[in-house]
Amino acid sequence: MQRKRWRIRAFRKRRELRPVARRTDTIRPGAILVFSTFRNEAVRLPHFLGYYREIGVDHFLMVDNDSDDGGREYLASQPDVSLWTTGASYKRARFGVDWLNWLLLKYGHGHWALTVDPDELFVYPFCDTRPVRALTDWLDASSIRSFSAMLLDMYPKGGINDVPYEPGQDPLEIASWFDAGNYSIYRNSRYGNLWIQGGPRMRAFFADEPWRAPALNKIPLVKWDRQYAYVSSTHTLLPRGLNQVYDEWGGEKASGLLLHTKFLSTFGSKAREEIERGQHYAASREYRAYAEGLTDNPDLWCKWSEKYINWRQLEILGLMSKGNWA
Repeated sequence: MQRKRWRIRAFRKRRELRPVARRTDTIRPGAILVFSTFRNEAVRLPHFLGYYREIGVDHFLMVDNDSDDGGREYLASQPDVSLWTTGASYKRARFGVDWLNWLLLKYGHGHWALTVDPDELFVYPFCDTRPVRALTDWLDASSIRSFSAMLLDMYPKGGINDVPYEPGQDPLEIASWFDAGNYSIYRNSRYGNLWIQGGPRMRAFFADEPWRAPALNKIPLVKWDRQYAYVSSTHTLLPRGLNQVYDEWGGEKASGLLLHTKFLSTFGSKAREEIERGQHYAASREYRAYAEGLTDNPDLWCKWSEKYINWRQLEILGLMSKGNWA
């Protein structure tokens, strides 16, 4: 019943979306699709598109939430992007989930759909030598419908504001460090998904209230069916079986990571903007914590930080796995 409710809600919220450049008639059967919502991310969009094109994404379906930095115009000119815009409340659309659920319902059925934010870079086993279609072909052959990727916060060595981020630049040139440990994990009994917290955001911004730290568990890659629905961002899906991205019997399923490149020189102004908008969860409490912690240009690096090399390093550290994909 809850799944039906979210799908009906998405159907109603479709009225809030106005097409800017609808190129969905170019989507071929079997195309791999990216779904994303954004606001004022023009500085990130060139690299975002380039990264996902390089790993083999065929088409992007994007929702612009009233940007005024030129990002909407840039995306409208891209031949492999279908773009909608809305000035409606991000918060009342369940933080954009309703809009994306509608686009997934309308255009994602039968496709492998990758739902990510512009500051998230999807890393999977063998991503340095194999396109994402190799992964989805293996998932199809293995009758696996969903693929997990923990959010791994990336950060620079030194103050966040010390090195300016330039439009189109690979953010990993600046934010190349991460926490190799310091994560907690438990199973959500209601939905059957794992709940993961920790990393630099917990230790730097939520040290006094670690239970309030952002969730890091995500299931961004799904062989979509119009009967599916995201419940909370990409943390949770319905039906619940899609959340079974781990082996309860002690084995190891294949998994990836989302390299989260939030901590760049642009982050301070972004946090202030989001506080003023008040469109995020729990009265933008997360962004208030960021804004307070960013006043002194913090250095998130510590003696346990690891510098990112490649996916094999992340597997050795136990942060992702190739499972039985050879």
